[in-house]
Amino acid sequence: TLSSSSAASDVYKRQAMQGAGMQEKMAGNTRLKNQSFQLAEAALREGEGVVANGNLSCSACGNNGCTGPDTANITTGGESSATCDAWFSASGNNASYYIQLLGTSSRVANRVNANEGSATLYRITAVSDVGNARTVLESVYAK
Repeated sequence: TLSSSSAASDVYKRQAMQGAGMQEKMAGNTRLKNQSFQLAEAALREGEGVVANGNLSCSACGNNGCTGPDTANITTGGESSATCDAWFSASGNNASYYIQLLGTSSRVANRVNANEGSATLYRITAVSDVGNARTVLESVYAK
């Protein structure tokens, strides 16, 4: 019976080690997801800043039904940051953002009354990849 209790003890030890290994992997995945989210959020804010502070040269989407950008195939180019419909690398991080001109609207949530006129709407999409974690965020910015 001594050898059977020793074998049982070995099984428990092995299971405990496997459990600890699994917890470590889960903690690592959570850390990667958190980093990816934070980088995508920073890229989203950077794209919103470009819209807020610049005079963008954009054509309103229309023929494509204003579908979002292809987030599976991101290629950043040498375009000016004052253009739309192109991926841009966010400063200092592993993320990119894309700006689209959606058009104008007089029904904007942050307008208190109709006398404030219409606003130009932009969609900003941000993507970040950290390890095996990917985050895609999107906002609509009224200017």
